[in-house]
Amino acid sequence: MTNKALLTLIRWLVILSMPFFLGLGMIRAIIAWDYPGFEYGRIAPDIFGFTPEERLELAHGTLDYLQRPEPADEVIYLLEDLRLPGTDRPLYNAGEISHMIDVKVVADALKWVAYGAGAIVVIGLAVLLIPAATRLFGWRTLMWGGLATVITLAVIALAILIAWPIFFVQFHELLFPPGSWTFAYSDSLIRLFPEQFWFDFGVLVSVGTLVLGVLVALAGWLMARRSRPRVTA
Repeated sequence: MTNKALLTLIRWLVILSMPFFLGLGMIRAIIAWDYPGFEYGRIAPDIFGFTPEERLELAHGTLDYLQRPEPADEVIYLLEDLRLPGTDRPLYNAGEISHMIDVKVVADALKWVAYGAGAIVVIGLAVLLIPAATRLFGWRTLMWGGLATVITLAVIALAILIAWPIFFVQFHELLFPPGSWTFAYSDSLIRLFPEQFWFDFGVLVSVGTLVLGVLVALAGWLMARRSRPRVTA
């Protein structure tokens, strides 16, 4: 492989990895920011009886399970031990528990995708930006990675805003076994995480990542301008 071909390969790896790196990073940032605490103040209260405090506590317990580093089957007890407020009945039924195992398997896989994409972006840009001879090429690669993110997230944002029901169904059908992710409105998963919760989450993630893409593209463009050889009279 020639040096030019290697540089081109690194460029494309960085460009293709950037949307995953920024998008999955945005998801983790929004969850760490306590999204349920923000969202529950905006959406309708639970019509089946959870108080706002109970709803938030149970949502935090569910998200704690998803963020644990252990495999799903080792920490699913965290959800199995949750109880409906004021009773000794389990919060989640067998179908919900099975789905949450699937959710954590997917979430853990996406976490490693984010780590891999981040490593590619950081290492690839370092390889391109550290040598002076390829620095301009590296800044342009950063710009194109940002633009790729903008285009990708603009399409996703439009899909969410224009065709949310179709987007929601296709997203779940892609990641989970058919029929395993639908529940009654009275089930705890829907009471804690109704569809409006996920619509708003999707809008926040897509718009936030799009803004990050714009900033990355702008930074790459500005630095590329500064790195161009200057012609002296």
